Amino acid sequence: MKINTIKLNCSRFAPVLGEASADYELIYFRTPAVFTSGGEERKMRSSSAVIFSSGSQRSFRPASPGRPLRCDCVSFRASNADRQYLSSLGVPLNVPVELRDDFIFSGIFKCMKSHSMHKTRHSAEFMELSMRMLFITLSEAAEPEQPARKPDVPRLSELKALRESIYDDPMNTWSADELCSELGVSKAYFHRLYLAAFGVTCRQDVIESRLLYAADLLKNTDLSVSAVAEQCGYDSDSYFMRQFKQHRGCTPSEYRQSSDQDDAHDKEA
Repeated sequence: MKINTIKLNCSRFAPVLGEASADYELIYFRTPAVFTSGGEERKMRSSSAVIFSSGSQRSFRPASPGRPLRCDCVSFRASNADRQYLSSLGVPLNVPVELRDDFIFSGIFKCMKSHSMHKTRHSAEFMELSMRMLFITLSEAAEPEQPARKPDVPRLSELKALRESIYDDPMNTWSADELCSELGVSKAYFHRLYLAAFGVTCRQDVIESRLLYAADLLKNTDLSVSAVAEQCGYDSDSYFMRQFKQHRGCTPSEYRQSSDQDDAHDKEA
């Protein structure tokens, strides 16, 4: 399996119509969408997903007029073995599926995007295993739903919404005092809840959201490192550069240079 592109938080106002590309595409919808198939419309709630196979017909649009359709997507080239694996799991193709746990899906997407920014000798294996986890999650979501299990973590739905907001708005200061005040809990209790829900601290998610955004700006814009730091909510350029190197293993300038070289290599290929 070859991963072509991974995109997070894309916004689309216009309907998407026509034939899919020669590669497969897995789309995770963060907002409600309307699908059309065989002349019939089907409205899907937020947190649904679909795998479009090579050359399939696509027809979907935002469910709310005037509001964008927000989604994450990964384009990949599927081998015969990959297609057989999808078939063995019973993963439906070209049919949207409503997910039961959206944070599993969105979390895997974020991990894949983060890992794609610093390739290692295990990158291909990491991406392969990540895609298989997405396939398994889709397969389970397509099965008849079992009785709902009460969440183990209190205030889980509020914490999920907060975490989505952190990744959607990396420029925000995200003051712990303000968050605790909004939730009406103490700081110590908030940190325990957040860690229990997601396995990471709120601060770690804030840092990761900013670094993901920074990497995107470094790769796709000509903004200076200083401007990127400011765009991502950093008051200090030197602190931004130290944090970027600590978490990504290279400086922002080195990352930009590496991304440019990867793009040039892809074009040659």
